[in-house]
Amino acid sequence: MVFRYPAPVTERPRPIVGPDYLVAGRYRLQSKLGGGGMGAVWLATDRLLHRDVAIKQVLTTQGLSEAEAQEVRSRIMHEGRVAAKLSHEHAIAVYDVVLEAGEPWLVMEYLPSRSVAKALALVDRLSPIEVAQIGAQVADALAAAHSAGIVHRDIKPGNILVADRGDEVGMVKLSDFGISSGANDATEEIGDVITGTPAYLPPEVARGARPTTASDVFSLGATLYTAIEGQPPYGFDDDSNVIVERAAMAQIVPPTRSGPLTDVLLHMMEPAPQRRPTMTEARNEILTAAFGPGTAPYILKAPVRTEDGTIPAWAARNSAAGLRSPLSSPLPRPQRAQAATPAAPQPKSKSFDFSALGPNAGPLAVAIGLLIGLLIIIVLVVAL
Repeated sequence: MVFRYPAPVTERPRPIVGPDYLVAGRYRLQSKLGGGGMGAVWLATDRLLHRDVAIKQVLTTQGLSEAEAQEVRSRIMHEGRVAAKLSHEHAIAVYDVVLEAGEPWLVMEYLPSRSVAKALALVDRLSPIEVAQIGAQVADALAAAHSAGIVHRDIKPGNILVADRGDEVGMVKLSDFGISSGANDATEEIGDVITGTPAYLPPEVARGARPTTASDVFSLGATLYTAIEGQPPYGFDDDSNVIVERAAMAQIVPPTRSGPLTDVLLHMMEPAPQRRPTMTEARNEILTAAFGPGTAPYILKAPVRTEDGTIPAWAARNSAAGLRSPLSSPLPRPQRAQAATPAAPQPKSKSFDFSALGPNAGPLAVAIGLLIGLLIIIVLVVAL
C-alpha cells in the first residue's frame, strides 16, 4: 500500500500595498496619510468619479485564525454600513466599503486638513473662543449621529479635523467612526476589552460598561478640555493603565483656563452618565456660554475664527494669522448686563436769558430787538 501525504497548505501571498496600488479595480493609491486604530489611511484617486478620496486599509489579518479574521472583516464592513448612515456637514462622509485581497477597505471623503491633535503640537493650547466653535460643530454632528442610533466611541483630538487649505479652510469635521456602533447593536460581548482612548474615557467605560451616547458627551468634553488646558483631564502618565485607573475613579484635574466654558465642560464630564447633558443640550450650552443665545446660525456653518473674524494661524497651512474667512466679521459675544449710567449733562444755551430782567421782560425784549435792527440798517446805509 502506498501512502500519499497531503501537500502542505501554503498561505496565498499577500499583495504589496503601496503607491500606485489599485484597490478593487477603482481606487489608485497615491500616498499614505497616516495610521489609526484600524489600519493605515491612504490618499487615493477614484478613477470612476475622478476625485480624491481617503481610503482606510484594515490591519492585516495575517496570523489570525480564520474565525478571527472573519470577525475583523465583518467588523469593518459593519463600520462602513453604520458610518454611511450619517450625512452631516461636520462629519467625514463614508462613500464605499470594498473587499481587496480578502480584506475590507473603507472609502471616505478626503479633507486636506490638520487635526486638533496636530494643532496642539504647534501651539500647546487653543483659546476658549476657538474651542467653543470646534465643540459646537462636532456636537452638532454627534447629535445627528445619536439620532441615527450611532455611538462614535473614540472622540479625541486626533479625530477632529480642521481644513487647512482651499475654499473650506477652517471648517471642522469629525472623522473615524472606526469603532463606532449602532446604539442598539447587541452583537458585542462585554468583557475585558475597553474600547476608546484612555485619556478621554468616561468613568463608566473605564470600569467596563458598554459605551453609550452619554459616553460620547463625556469624551467630547474631555477633548475640548484638552484643547484648552493643554493636557488631558486625567493628566499625563506613560502607563496607560494608570490613566484608566484615574478615569475609573473620575479623578479629573480641575480646569483653570476654560473661562466661560468651565461650567459646560464640567457638566459634560459629570462622573454619573445620567447627570450629563444630551449631545444636543451640550451643543446649545457651549453656544450660549461662549456667544450668547440665538448665535447657532453664525457659528455652526462657519469656519473656525478668532474673535476678530480671522482664521487662526494654526488652522491655515503655510499662512500667517490674519487670513480672512468668508464671514470675516467679529464673532458674536454674549450680552452681559451693564449698570445704568446717568445721562451726560446737556450743555447750557449761550443765548441771553430774558427772564432775569423781571416782570417787564416781554416789552423790554421787543424794544431791544427793534433798537438792534435799527442799528443794523444805519450801518448798511452808511456803508453804501
